[in-house]
Amino acid sequence: MPVAAIQTSKLSKDYGLGRGLFDLDLTVSPQEVFGFLGPNGAGKSTTIRCLMGLIRPTQGSAHIFGLDCRRDSVAVKRKVGYMPGDMPQFGSLRGREVVAYLGGLRGSVDTSVVRKIAERFDLDLGRRFREYSSGNKKKLGILLAFMHRPELLILDEPTGGLDPLNQQEFYKLVTETRDAGATIFLSSHILSEVEHVCDRVGIIRSGRLVKVAELDEIHNIRLHRLELEFAPGTHVPEKAIRSAAGVQDVVVNDHTVTCAVTGAFDPLLKALKGAAVTNLVSHEPSLEEVFLTYYRSDEPEASAR
Repeated sequence: MPVAAIQTSKLSKDYGLGRGLFDLDLTVSPQEVFGFLGPNGAGKSTTIRCLMGLIRPTQGSAHIFGLDCRRDSVAVKRKVGYMPGDMPQFGSLRGREVVAYLGGLRGSVDTSVVRKIAERFDLDLGRRFREYSSGNKKKLGILLAFMHRPELLILDEPTGGLDPLNQQEFYKLVTETRDAGATIFLSSHILSEVEHVCDRVGIIRSGRLVKVAELDEIHNIRLHRLELEFAPGTHVPEKAIRSAAGVQDVVVNDHTVTCAVTGAFDPLLKALKGAAVTNLVSHEPSLEEVFLTYYRSDEPEASAR
């Protein structure tokens, strides 16, 4: 059996008042793209900082390729490309100077790799860091994480601030890097984002891991809020809508229906067969709303928080 890229056991960081990370048991296999998904404040960054040895856990252990993240933190950092959620401030240093500085700390970096990544993200390394937009700072963070071809990439909210075209370029880079043999662990609070690149997803809420799912299972927790408008004076199939699988929170107001749909749309579409629907609007809610809806039956207290 190959050594796990990431292995945690009862990993916890208790900040008090119920905040932090609690009893995280997680295994990420080599050459896997693992998405760490959860609402803001769920414990994603705390987990990543424990893995990187930046904070000391309250209890439990974390290993990267068999190396203890605390005891062997220097050796761990040699194997990891890390992108923090908030980039360090490099002030008046130019992009190329930041690359040279951090590359020097690592020993050496292939300049052709740096050039190719900068070109594909249209990043001007001649500009000063303080002149970069938030999107360009993210691009530099991606470059710094990938430039030394690490065995493991740990990326904290890597696409925040990127425009859609650069997001797509990032997804391609992740896939290429995985195919070349690396493992990628990335956090996100956007459900649709992880579907682009991840093999598996771990879902964390209120500091606790609530589910580890294969990519196919993610579709089962996808939730959309729908607004259905029916032609005035026509029949609204309220009973069929309410009984359709995956449909909940149905509200009928004259010839307008609002509802939430988890999973596939097919049961609702069958319920609407023959109805005179004149307009349909779908919204993807925040991840917080997804959790409150999907886990309501498992955690009754969640809806009260």
